[in-house]
Amino acid sequence: MDIVRLTAADVALARRSFEVLVRAFHEQPELLGDSYLRTLLARSEFWALAARVDGEVVGALTAHALPMTRAETSELFLYDLGVRADWRRRGVGRALVDALCDEGARAGIGVVFVPADGDDTDALDFYRAVGGAEAPVAIFTFERSPGLRSPP
Repeated sequence: MDIVRLTAADVALARRSFEVLVRAFHEQPELLGDSYLRTLLARSEFWALAARVDGEVVGALTAHALPMTRAETSELFLYDLGVRADWRRRGVGRALVDALCDEGARAGIGVVFVPADGDDTDALDFYRAVGGAEAPVAIFTFERSPGLRSPP
């Protein structure tokens, strides 16, 4: 297995990787345009890693580097991690997390964090098994339709 960080030149690989993520979450994929993918992958704060076996994508993750205000550093927010069903429990997810942490450390980023739903026992068990330290936090979401302004 090899793990690669995607760049703006990896549009086709990104499309296959993001499809793995969408399918892992049982969602319907939306076709992303080449221009959108190139722009996304060119952003230094956006990280996308693909795990491949014989050139075939078997897992992927996305993360975002968030600049801090308490020090001149960033932290990595692991946003999505997915492994194809036929490749689960074979070390793919662990390898992706390890690669993200290692690449982050090489870039001077020492902290990677990931939210997990409290009722997603598979995710909770996985992140504990790969060495994640649990933090008691609650995440709040605010949703509005694009283009709508907040009420006065």
